[in-house]
Amino acid sequence: MRTLLLLRHAKSDWGDPELPDHDRPLAARGVRAGPQILAHLEAEARPELVLCSSARRTRETLALVRPALGDGPEMRIEDDLYGASAASILTRLRAVDPPVRSVLVVGHNPGLEDLTAALAGDAEEAALEQLRRKFPTGALAVLEVSTGWAALGPDGARLSRLDVPRR
Repeated sequence: MRTLLLLRHAKSDWGDPELPDHDRPLAARGVRAGPQILAHLEAEARPELVLCSSARRTRETLALVRPALGDGPEMRIEDDLYGASAASILTRLRAVDPPVRSVLVVGHNPGLEDLTAALAGDAEEAALEQLRRKFPTGALAVLEVSTGWAALGPDGARLSRLDVPRR
């Protein structure tokens, strides 16, 4: 069994209309959500590999949850994950080395929400209900994958949790 953790970045700051989207930082509300996101991530298996979008807000979210990751994971900041579609994220996941048992992706919507919905062939009812409502900023989807990464596809995982920081 493999574990796939999909983390949407925390709430970002829209205060500077001149700032390019890629460079937007976290908003104060996003920073305040950090301990809740950290607690959700600490409840899960520690990832062996972290794939993070190169956007400032995703890197800042990763910094907030870094204490939950321990010293072990390989961390990659990847430009191709910035604004990536579900299909692009899936393509990236299919290229993960077979021995890796757990992956954390820190990224953006709609890609993460669409990917979660596409992969979740089975789901805990509470997680599925939350997914139907919204995949908000700071949300963490936990999927159990029974295939290898290269074979991952639609309905190929079980959504066991979708944790959302409370405001």
